[in-house]
Amino acid sequence: MTIRVLIADDQGMVRTGFTVFLGSQQDIEVVGEAADGREAVARTAELRPDVVLMDVRMPVMDGLAATREIMASGDPAPKVLILTTFDLDDYVYEALRAGASGFLLKDASAQQLAEAVRVVAAGEALLAPSVTRRLIAEFARFGPRRPRGRLDHITERETEVLVLVAQGRSNQEIAAELLLSEQTVKTHVGRILAKLNLRDRAQAIVHAYETGLVRPGE
Repeated sequence: MTIRVLIADDQGMVRTGFTVFLGSQQDIEVVGEAADGREAVARTAELRPDVVLMDVRMPVMDGLAATREIMASGDPAPKVLILTTFDLDDYVYEALRAGASGFLLKDASAQQLAEAVRVVAAGEALLAPSVTRRLIAEFARFGPRRPRGRLDHITERETEVLVLVAQGRSNQEIAAELLLSEQTVKTHVGRILAKLNLRDRAQAIVHAYETGLVRPGE
């Protein structure tokens, strides 16, 4: 299935470069561009892409506000992949809470860009190691929103899987840790998302930390 992508960035050369490369991929189609956050919201509603590549710093409306509007639209929302640089990691926590599915560093290679689009389109969370460190630091600073405890509605095994997801483990790593097949882990993750009304793994990570199920350093 072809992944339909909208590129939102105020730099024309960046949009052109991304469009040219992604358009050359057999499984990816660039359906539109936006030069600011307000245009990104409008174009998303019009074109209904699967993935939005969203810059953070844009005129008229920034990428975080645009992400919030897109996710609050009530329509089936696309995955939002935030374009960031190392000095913008302060935005990580708020972007995830706004509904972003991951982050792509602007110095990423062309192949990393294409793979990032595929990863978030498939419902996975995309967090670079530097971004993950910043995210954990934010949770350490603010602390959980609710006391530690097992989450309602999910089983003990699903809780174990969620803890490992929140620690950034892949399905393969979780399978090895819990002596399960990768397909079984994938099934558990799907059930966790459905039971907790979460969109993807990125939201699951935020939820696990905010509820105190996982704490920084564990």
